[in-house]
Parts: sequence; C-alpha cells; structure tokens
Amino acid sequence: MKRILIKSIIPYILVVGIVFSGCKKAEDPIAPVIIPQANHVNLFVWNGLHDYYLWNSQVSGLADTKFSKGDSLNAFLNHYSDPEKLFNNLLYKRDTIDKWSFIVDNSKTISDWISGISKTMGYDFMLGRIASSDTLFGFVRYIYKGSPAEKAGMKRGDIFVKVNDQKLTVSNYQTLLFATTTYTLGFATLAPTATGHKIVPSDRKVTMTAIEMQENPILLDTVFTFNNQKVGYLVYNGFNADFDLQLNDGIKKFKDAGISQMVLDLRYNGGGSVQSSIYLASMIYGTDKSKLFAKAQYNQGVQASIVSQEGSQALNDNFETTIAATDKHGATPINTLNLQKIYIIVSDNTASASELLINGLKPYMNVKLVGIPTVGKYVGSFTLTDDKVPSNKWAMQPIVVKYANSLGVTDFINGLTPDITAEEDIANLLPFGDPNETLLKVVLTDMQGGAVTAMTLKSAQIGLRKVTDSQAHKRFSKDMYINPEKLKSLKMAAQ
Repeated sequence: MKRILIKSIIPYILVVGIVFSGCKKAEDPIAPVIIPQANHVNLFVWNGLHDYYLWNSQVSGLADTKFSKGDSLNAFLNHYSDPEKLFNNLLYKRDTIDKWSFIVDNSKTISDWISGISKTMGYDFMLGRIASSDTLFGFVRYIYKGSPAEKAGMKRGDIFVKVNDQKLTVSNYQTLLFATTTYTLGFATLAPTATGHKIVPSDRKVTMTAIEMQENPILLDTVFTFNNQKVGYLVYNGFNADFDLQLNDGIKKFKDAGISQMVLDLRYNGGGSVQSSIYLASMIYGTDKSKLFAKAQYNQGVQASIVSQEGSQALNDNFETTIAATDKHGATPINTLNLQKIYIIVSDNTASASELLINGLKPYMNVKLVGIPTVGKYVGSFTLTDDKVPSNKWAMQPIVVKYANSLGVTDFINGLTPDITAEEDIANLLPFGDPNETLLKVVLTDMQGGAVTAMTLKSAQIGLRKVTDSQAHKRFSKDMYINPEKLKSLKMAAQ
C-alpha cells in the first residue's frame, strides 16, 4: 500500500516562497512556514482507517490523492485535537450506514467488552411508558447469574417504577439508572381491572451496588418433553469465546438426551465473536468442513492482499470440526446435532453474529424464525491497537468486513423477517422455559401443527409504549468482531 507519512516523514517541512514581479529586484523571501508532524494518535487513527476500513474508498479524507502534495496530511490531521472527533469525521455516513464503528482511549475497554466484563448490577431491562404519560416503568427481562440483582432476589418479570424514591420519568431515567453505581429500586405489580390491567406501586424495595463481573451468555440450556418429543431449549445472549466449551457441553447434553427438536432463543443476543457463531452453527447443523457457512468481503486493498497471499479460499468461513486451542484450553471436538430444522426466537435486539448464524444456516436447513424483525447488521469489525507506539492506549473497532451466506444473501438492512410474527409480552414475562411464556408458546403451538392465533398482550391492554432498554445504553451491545490477527498479519496491497 502507498504510504504517505508513516515512516519517511521528517518532523518539519519548510515551505519557502519567493515572489517575483516583472524585472524588479526580487523581494525578501517569505518567512518559512513550519507544519508540525501530526501526533502519533492521529496518525494511528488515519492509517488504520485508510488501510482496513470497509468503506475507505467512499471517504474523501482517507484518499491518497487528497494528500499527494508535500505535507498536506500533517496539515489535515493537525486540525484535530480530539482523536475521537477525527475518527468520527472519517466514517462513512455515520448516522445511516456506519452506525457501528467506535474508538476508545483505553484498549482495556474493548478487551473487557469482548470478554463480557463490565461494572453492572446484573439485570437486563426495558423501559416503557403508559399512553402519553411521561412516567416510565421498568420491566426486568433477565438476570445475570451470580450478580447483585440475583442475590437481591430480582427475577424476570419484575416491574419497577422508582429509583431512590423518585418516580422514573422521560427526563430523569438516564441520570437515575445510568449515571450511578448504587441505587434503590422501588417495585410495582400488575393488577387486573375491568378493562385490562394497571400498574400498582408496592412497598418492595431493593438496594444494589454494581460490581465488575463477567456475564455468562448461556442463560439456560434444558431439555423437556413436548408432544412426545424431546426438545432442547437454549437461551443464548452473546457470542463470547470464553464460553465456547460450555456451549459445546450444552449441545452434548441435548445430543445425549436424543432431542428431535431444538429451540434457540436469541431474542436478547446482540452478537459478538464471528468464530463462536461458526462453532454454534457447526454444533447445530454439522461439521462438514467442505461446506461454506459465510463468505467475507473486505475493502479493495484488504481483499487483494488476502487473495494474493492466501488464495481466494481464505475469504470463506466453512463449518468446523474442532474448537481451536487457546491459551486457556486445548483443541476440542465439536459436538453436533446434525439437525434439519430449528426454531429460533428473535427480536429487535437480535443482531450481527446472531444474524450471521441465522443467515449462514438457512441454505442448509429449515430455519423457522419466531418474533419480530431483527436489527439488520451484516458487517463486522476488528480491534486495532497501535503496535508501533506502545504508549498509545487508544484502540479502534472499525467496520472492516461484510458477510454473505453460501447463496450470496447479504445487505438485509431491514433485518431478517420472522416466519411467525409474535411479540414478547413485556408486562407478562414468565420464566424462560415456561411453556406459557409468550414466544415459546408460539413455537410449541407451531411445533405440534396448531394455528398461531392473535394474542392479547397485557402490555397492549395498559397502553404501554417502549422508550428504551438497557442494551441501548451498552456502548458496544450490537457488534460482531473477527480475530485481529486475521488482518494485521497481512502485507497490505496498494488501494
């Protein structure tokens, strides 16, 4: 790749101009203009996006030709004192196309996110309001295992209306719920009325303090019998490589039980590791390494470098037979169910690596989606750190790849459409695995060949409207990432 300033640039360039006027004596030279070399963080940001960013050819500020004269790149970069502002200004259509790339001033932030580590009270929730009221109500969707919320006795379906004795409103919820690490929740119950249901405050209170912990994304893996069939039910909330072996063990439990049907609940799964998605696909469908699960597309320079150095097959991600060895465990054979059909529960929180799994399985098996349309994210990122300047702690997570399945299906910008549309009743959140839980009930009804009838949701009866949820306030809740070494080891071709 053509490099402009990375190694060859000298600290300062003197630009000297001399003005001539006809036959008159030459005037004194114009004073030298000194353009300082851009700081190493800004150079790191520009070079990383220039080399790897998926949409680099569509961003004028990343073009070589823009900075072909003298010290023009230094002059451009020196306009930015904030690396984050520089980064955001170099993204392609930030509000509509690339809503996903991000930068942080400490690489540990990204490594913690990838490992599922955060400071949290350990519960996922949604906020809604009644009709046109500004008063908000929180609904607990699930509890992290071993969290302060679990220890405090909170459970799925709990309703809360106050924080520190203040009523939750549209104007104060961010301060009350997301700007402090200790608070007291005040709860409520759902009571029947002549026309439906209403929310009634109770005396119950819980005080919690956030702790740093790792969320286990495997919320539930269980086997039950329905309609004389063994059904494996897996609630999986994030593709975290730290739990690949536990996931493999859960699939073995399904296999040993002889399940004939599987329900994969991804309603709260915002994504994560591409490799973990491939592993789970192999656990569900099969371990034939000759079959294509997904195909990657990079920018022109990265694509050319991969093909020239590794061959075009390196763009393919096939099904796997083995979970690769890491510094924590050895290579492990994948337990596979060899299923021909699967039910997958989805929602508007289902994104990226979850959608990759669904899209990759569809050409090979009957994938029946139940829920509402998914997010629509078919692009992935990788972590870029400054290996040349160890003191630079900034790290980027730019979008670098787009995925298609073996049939070439990609660009599902409006998400994946369910085969059966059904919405979770957020005011009637029964435990996961309860056959009367709204979405699982729809699956089981279809499984036995019954017609899915329109449901009367309690949340609709009380006129509840969604405002936001806790995932929307997680900085990286809907990302999909690849192994950084997959690209950083390349010798880059010119773009």
